[in-house]
Amino acid sequence: MITIINYGIGNINAFVNIYKRFDIPVNIAVNVDDLNNVDKIILPGVGSFDYAMQRLADSGMKDRLNELVLEEKKHVLGICVGMQLMAESSDEGTLDGLGWIKGHVKKINVENVHHRSKLPHMGWNDVEPTIHHPIFDKMNDKQLFYFLHSYYYKLQNPENCLGVTNYGEKLASVIGRDNILGIQCHPEKSHEAGELFLKNFAKL
Repeated sequence: MITIINYGIGNINAFVNIYKRFDIPVNIAVNVDDLNNVDKIILPGVGSFDYAMQRLADSGMKDRLNELVLEEKKHVLGICVGMQLMAESSDEGTLDGLGWIKGHVKKINVENVHHRSKLPHMGWNDVEPTIHHPIFDKMNDKQLFYFLHSYYYKLQNPENCLGVTNYGEKLASVIGRDNILGIQCHPEKSHEAGELFLKNFAKL
């Protein structure tokens, strides 16, 4: 069962529709009572770091999520700001992150970007795996995904980087540690590549 965390942020229905199309059971959690019998978790997110972090705390699900991920070792996939919440902190705000994977969220350095439109990083770009991982099963060495962000996850430990994307410099676009995964782009908007990524997560 895939449980999608609905704390008022992110296109929940897009994930539900993809999984239903592939006959993969899916559930939506809106409060802590919905976090029973959880197998795998998707933590979506859009907008600013502090706003998302506060919404998650206000939902009452934050402490239970920490138990599920850190103690019960349930697989979790953070998407876009949902991935950034896994960091310890962010330049975008003052609140503490979840701290699931050591690192800090930083603003993209526009001095390295040579496009006329520098921020946000918006549109299609490659994700290049840096390690063999089941989340990339049946994907090409470089796969196009849809991005929309101005901040990136600066990892403390390079071994937690599973995939990179070049936007002025190589940024970690897929991260992971043990049962924890994150992707900076939007697989729910990335057509076949995104659907395959989400299917691979369901198989972990």
